[in-house]
Amino acid sequence: MEQPNNRAVIVGVNLNDRPDFAYSMEELGNLAEACNIEVVGQLTQNATKINSSHYLGTGKIDELSTLALGSDASTVIFNDELSPSQIRNLESALQKRVIDRTILILDIFAERARTREAQLQVEVAKLQYMLPRLVGLRESLGRQGGGSGLKNRGAGETKLELDRRRIEDRIAALQHELEKLVAQRQVQRKQRRKTGVPVVCLVGYTNAGKSSVMNAVLHRFMQGSGKQVLAQDMLFATLETSVRAIELQDNKSFLLTDTVGFVSQLPHYLVKAFRSTLEEVAEADLLIQVVDVSNPEWERHIEVTNSTLEELGADGIPMICACNKSDLTERAYPRVEEDKVYLSAKQGAGLEELIALVSERIFRDYMKCEVVIPFSEGRLVSYFNDNAHVQSIEYEESGTRLTMECKRADYEKYKEWLVLPTAAKE
Repeated sequence: MEQPNNRAVIVGVNLNDRPDFAYSMEELGNLAEACNIEVVGQLTQNATKINSSHYLGTGKIDELSTLALGSDASTVIFNDELSPSQIRNLESALQKRVIDRTILILDIFAERARTREAQLQVEVAKLQYMLPRLVGLRESLGRQGGGSGLKNRGAGETKLELDRRRIEDRIAALQHELEKLVAQRQVQRKQRRKTGVPVVCLVGYTNAGKSSVMNAVLHRFMQGSGKQVLAQDMLFATLETSVRAIELQDNKSFLLTDTVGFVSQLPHYLVKAFRSTLEEVAEADLLIQVVDVSNPEWERHIEVTNSTLEELGADGIPMICACNKSDLTERAYPRVEEDKVYLSAKQGAGLEELIALVSERIFRDYMKCEVVIPFSEGRLVSYFNDNAHVQSIEYEESGTRLTMECKRADYEKYKEWLVLPTAAKE
């Protein structure tokens, strides 16, 4: 068969004058380009409801057919998820390949997946999308002959039924393999929890600069660690969860996690498949929502991110906002405005302000105190030097006096040597 070209027409229905419709169509074009598809035309329709059989009205179908033919497009991409019958009817009417926004995003995820877990998650999502769409077009309806060559294949069984069975078996096998990887991830999370080190998660819209922020923080506070993550100017560059330990100069540390980016109308198949990965978000102590404030739709991106976090059960976790790419706007930076930090990861500006705000939120269980450690317990001086922020050391007849800021747990454990406690750090 002749391979279809990479030219496509994008199509959308503006239901009841959606305020974000124009942007959603622009984003659909960007998603197509991310799949190396050239957008050569666009058709939209204002309506109060979607046509249940063809998505578009009859007149628009004729107009779309003419547009696709005239622009030599082999594919028509729709801005919403299509039902199996809509795909069948549209392909029959247009004689073109028909795909929707969901499969476009799934294809991008499949292209970007690098780790075994991400690849399994994407394949499960694609198969779950495909299962109800085995509509039996053309040769799929042909009857298969019997014979001893294939297991579970009878003389009257259609190829459609065989395909469905194979997909269901494949999904079951993939989910079994995923369960093992999820169990490993849960063990790792439990081990991290035991250490008591706070977990901070970067979340936000795709291509907002989460990985760039992580790399900038690593460069500033963990120079020479060699633990940079992939950061590229593309949709969904990061599909794998990356965790890095950030050690600050005052001996405080936290784990910084980079996560998959969100997008409007993120397919529920993907949210479901990536739920185990996104559990990192739901169990974090603090979220940093990275926002590309140079994008005209940045406020809408915040809305999409917040609604996705709500779907994941992470809407109750404390959150601050990193307003990235401020260097591309007229806004003053670096500066802090309540729970927002205006910064530029590319320029490395605003990182100290960001980490100061993070520290303020996650290190609330630290106490300021003075202790006098007997010389016979010198190991404790080394312990506090490694695990607390020691501000001064004095040597007295009775032992070593430390003025420091330490974890409340350590404060309680060693308070027999306490000299002058102060209020908990707010």
